[in-house]
Amino acid sequence: MSSQIDHLLNESRQFPPSPEFVAQSIDDPALYERAAADREGFWADQSRELLHWHKPFTEVLDWTNPPFAKWFGDGELNVAYNCLDRHVEAGIGDRVAIHWEGEPGDSRSITYAELTDEVKRTANVLADLGVGQGDRVAIYLPMIPEAVISMLAVARLGAIHSVVFGGFSADSLRSRIDDAGAKVVITADGGYRKGRVSALKPAVDQSLADRNGEGEQQTVEHVLVVKRGGNDVEWTEGRDIWWHDVVPAASAEHEAQAFGSENPLFILYTSGTTGKPKGILHTSGGYLTQAAYTHKYVFDLHPETDVYWCTADIGWITGHSYVTYGPLANGATQLMYEGTPDAPHPGRWWELIQKYGVTILYTAPTAIRSFMKIGRQVPNQFDLSTLRLLGSVGEPINPEAWMWYREVIGGGQAPIVDTWWQTETGGIMVSPLPGITAAKPGSAQVPLPGISIDVVDEQGNEVESGNGGLLAITKPWPAMLRGVWGDPERFKETYWEKFEEQGFYFAGDGARLDEDGDLWLLGRVDDVMNVSGHRLSTAEIESSLVAHEATAEAAVVGASDETTGQAVVAFVILKESFLAEHTPEGLATQLRTWVGEQIGPIARPRDVYIVGELPKTRSGKIMRRLLRDVAEGREVGDTTTLADTAVMSIISAQVK
Repeated sequence: MSSQIDHLLNESRQFPPSPEFVAQSIDDPALYERAAADREGFWADQSRELLHWHKPFTEVLDWTNPPFAKWFGDGELNVAYNCLDRHVEAGIGDRVAIHWEGEPGDSRSITYAELTDEVKRTANVLADLGVGQGDRVAIYLPMIPEAVISMLAVARLGAIHSVVFGGFSADSLRSRIDDAGAKVVITADGGYRKGRVSALKPAVDQSLADRNGEGEQQTVEHVLVVKRGGNDVEWTEGRDIWWHDVVPAASAEHEAQAFGSENPLFILYTSGTTGKPKGILHTSGGYLTQAAYTHKYVFDLHPETDVYWCTADIGWITGHSYVTYGPLANGATQLMYEGTPDAPHPGRWWELIQKYGVTILYTAPTAIRSFMKIGRQVPNQFDLSTLRLLGSVGEPINPEAWMWYREVIGGGQAPIVDTWWQTETGGIMVSPLPGITAAKPGSAQVPLPGISIDVVDEQGNEVESGNGGLLAITKPWPAMLRGVWGDPERFKETYWEKFEEQGFYFAGDGARLDEDGDLWLLGRVDDVMNVSGHRLSTAEIESSLVAHEATAEAAVVGASDETTGQAVVAFVILKESFLAEHTPEGLATQLRTWVGEQIGPIARPRDVYIVGELPKTRSGKIMRRLLRDVAEGREVGDTTTLADTAVMSIISAQVK
């Protein structure tokens, strides 16, 4: 890439760990040295220290048939036992596991003893419905405690859960049920979203209906329904069962059986791709080891005193690893919230942090930039002084959002852990360690101890500091995906074929190393534009735009251009304080000039469109392919996964 676009790597601000934080926090500063000296031995130590093994393992890693790994293969454990029973047996059954807050304001605080009781009852109900080891259960629920309870009950039985995000359509749900061959679906009548009940069961009914096509087979035998929204639902006798009729009445006696470390734990389908959904398969021992390890060290967890909040929905990998499995394996107390950040008012998140004394907050850059748009006056109304650590997940965070997060939400003191990982990796792979790493705004920085990652060129050769390339994972890791459900060839082709000779996993992301050797994530390689022969990253240009004082959020795409091959097109949301004082046209011109000055003339956007919103999924990901459709004048593609399907109509009208 041209040296003109190195502005991201010129970020000079650094924030060393405060002495007070170090003194109170890090209990093992030698993690890096231990992992470097004996990587497999390091992972074995972590697994033995953090988990209970019913049958201890003697073999750490079997990599004799790459890319199919086995971690702790001869060991046996029960994932739910590790998240529940052992904490009760250790005498902390009275500790709150989950503070749950519903969007309307109803709340529940559930102790580890109570959660264990609920999971045992639910496991007995599922067993009575014929669910056993290896069976698949689809879970389609809002952010209510029953979502976590259902996941753990399925895991307790050695069965496999497939959690489907509650915002997905009936067609999306159906394709996932069919691909996994689910035996039972767990859902709710509805859940609260932005002040009203969003129905869920009708989508389940629709997904299970009309199966008259050739080769179509109905695998679902029962639908277990939680009463949450109170909305009317249709009922199929013999198939549909109310949760409240069977779970409270079930026995709370259930002994956790040990299963092999490689027993499948869950399938999670990646979204946003065309064609058949891709079911990412994770197993038990290695996954739980890395989830617990990363949750403990990346968030500097003190389970006796911390109140942890990961804002992700249960339907995404972040909700699996850092709402359910990591925190509960570590005996943490956490907050779960049902609704959106702006319901019933824009300060809802900050109100909850004040109410529950949240100490650790883990959220997405998209949410942070949305709060920036509203302004600091909203969070400033609440006491956020309990926050001692902040985390970022989901996409690269631009330096200005990082600084706002630190100054406004973290009081200028709280360390920020900017984490990189994927559905496929199962757990965090790259992150600063609070109390050890001097943080750089916008940089994910370094692989965690025990993780081997390089930035390489197209041939798989390691690049030197100061250069960019492709992010590759060079050695197996415990939480790695074990395949694509039912399609081993797709697994090999998608993730391992590019660097097959070296045996590297290709993450699909671009990255750069600064002069210190720290990592800067640049987003998906398909989000790199080629403008007049220069490769430009959308992340770099978006970062430049958001660095302008008027910009709250920006999305950049490459659009076909007869002259330059591709042209930069930007969609920008302005801060509310600037809208009253400037015209959109004037600010658009300012922003074009700004990018040219910040990065170089080659990166100056051809068009800057001022918009009110950006097309996002309910997990907060920006759907750039839809913006590309608008930029190139095409009919806008499928919008069913958007949080607000009307957004694209509004954007299209604004662009015209």
